Amino acid sequence: MTTQCSEDAATGLSQEIHANCIVCGRQNPRGLHVQFSPTGDGGVETSFDCQKIFEGYENRMHGGVIAALLDGAMTNCLFAHGHLAVTAELTVRYWQPVSTGQSATVRAWIRQSSHGLHRMQAELQQDNRLLVSAKATFLDRRTER
Repeated sequence: MTTQCSEDAATGLSQEIHANCIVCGRQNPRGLHVQFSPTGDGGVETSFDCQKIFEGYENRMHGGVIAALLDGAMTNCLFAHGHLAVTAELTVRYWQPVSTGQSATVRAWIRQSSHGLHRMQAELQQDNRLLVSAKATFLDRRTER
């Protein structure tokens, strides 16, 4: 699905109701403060510095931090399209380890949206190699139970 997304919409929703998010919240003093930018194909992306403080095993990013980054990317993609939604299901596939000490590119996009459900896709790459992918279903906040 390719539709225009807006950095203004993403920033507005993020600041209004997501200000303390551990991934993108600007008001969270211990957060990652990741900022996602719209891409030309309707998705969002960011560059993330995989610092040693995010390590699990030696020289490898912790899988939970990676999952949080991918979930945050998908949430911010929905924000960029004006959707306020929560994660209902998240599946992460770790293809190869993510190295600390170098940056990674994190991307997300909408695969399908209908009836308050959004099927999302995200990925993390280093050196133009796909290392981690995720898919998720998000539920519009107005329909959440």
